[in-house]
Amino acid sequence: MHREIQNGHSELSPAYEIESLIREYGNDVLRTAYMYVKDIHTAEDIFQEVFIKVNQKLSTFEGNSSIKTWIIRITINTCKDYLKSAYNRRVVPMMEYQEDSIVGESEYNEVEIQDINHLVKETVLSLPAKYREVVICVYFHEMTIAEAAQALNIAEGTAKSRLSRARQKLKELLEGRVSDEF
Repeated sequence: MHREIQNGHSELSPAYEIESLIREYGNDVLRTAYMYVKDIHTAEDIFQEVFIKVNQKLSTFEGNSSIKTWIIRITINTCKDYLKSAYNRRVVPMMEYQEDSIVGESEYNEVEIQDINHLVKETVLSLPAKYREVVICVYFHEMTIAEAAQALNIAEGTAKSRLSRARQKLKELLEGRVSDEF
């Protein structure tokens, strides 16, 4: 596991350190980017951009938050910049073609769980950005409300109320569509 970087200083070489950060937090960055831009290819581009920024700014990391929170904040800001960009407003992403497959009865439960997970993910993605952001931080990145507030650069009370409102919206949107056992 990657040890915490204190006050922007580490005993590891910069190349090793960035590789270690990519191994440890790369999936979190990619998932966060995908949740924002909803296109895997764009998310991969953002992933690269985030770790270029992390590499350039690692020496400025002050340790006021965990390194994960700092990297997720960079990811969120990079995604927001992309979504505001003129290029993004002009280009319509191509949806990947998905081939339907015939499923045997033994795979039915697995497919049903995947369908429910997809429905929940799509419902989270349909939330307004301010609610979606806090849900992603708390439930997908397993951050505390305080860490999520820090990553989103909002007050802790704001994060708590947004999470509460997001849960209520999700409950309303998913009610009757997902059984209680999931």
